[in-house]
Amino acid sequence: MKAARLVFLALGALSACLADTPVNPHAAILQDFDKRVSEYVKMRKTTEGKLPKLKATPSQAEIASHERELADMLREARQSAAQGDIFTPEISAEFRRLIGLTMQGANAARIKESLKTAEPVNLRVAVNDVYPKKVPLQSTPPTLLLNLPRLPPELEYRLVGHTLVLRDVKSNLIVDFMTNAMP
Repeated sequence: MKAARLVFLALGALSACLADTPVNPHAAILQDFDKRVSEYVKMRKTTEGKLPKLKATPSQAEIASHERELADMLREARQSAAQGDIFTPEISAEFRRLIGLTMQGANAARIKESLKTAEPVNLRVAVNDVYPKKVPLQSTPPTLLLNLPRLPPELEYRLVGHTLVLRDVKSNLIVDFMTNAMP
């Protein structure tokens, strides 16, 4: 009986210690980012499910029309969307920290060179705007991407000057963005 009581007390003390263990604040912020991205993707899939499926077609006009319809439906579903819905101030600060660490490491010179050789993109971005077709999609250096949270295939990161953009691939919409992402 005493042994059972001691085990019970030990388990109680252990659970009390675990409850007091601080959560890694960086991990908690990235979990919040993942949650926000997942909520967007869920809403996007629900919205896209209301559209007739695009059949395989070589017609650029049909593909563009489908993209526009999806973008219009997403804009309507996200009427109140604003900058910072996904890239909250806390998430933006964490991303800047991760990008800063990357830019200080051994790959910093390679990343800077990659950004210099890419065609510069100067564009005013806004949530729910379509990314202009005539403006190049500057690729994000792979080394930089390795230090950012992975995105589902529906979304991608893009750089527009020093701004990090979260772009919906299929609808070509700007989902959210954070300014001053790049040092």
